[in-house]
Amino acid sequence: MELEKNNRINELFDFYGMLLTQKQHEYIRLYYRDDYSLGEIATHFAVSRQAVYDNIHRTEQILNNYEQKLHLYQRYQNENHLLQQMRQHVATHYPTDQKLVELIMQIEAETDA
Repeated sequence: MELEKNNRINELFDFYGMLLTQKQHEYIRLYYRDDYSLGEIATHFAVSRQAVYDNIHRTEQILNNYEQKLHLYQRYQNENHLLQQMRQHVATHYPTDQKLVELIMQIEAETDA
């Protein structure tokens, strides 16, 4: 469960991290990306562990609120799922249709950008 939460926060951070304040951005990056402990972050910023915990908790809520309103992460997941289905369908039914394969590759490139 904890791993799922960490993955979700990291994904939301990818989508909405630029909307956070610099301090929120740093705390989340250090905690979730760089695997710093609350104590290490507290020492780095000369604040209490509780202050770091509170900031991270609030920032998680902010990221989840952005997703509830904007749905960018959900759309990304849906598009990737549909693209995977398209790839499977083409591989099964149209493996020699080079134009279709090229179009799917183009969509993939644009999705990853």
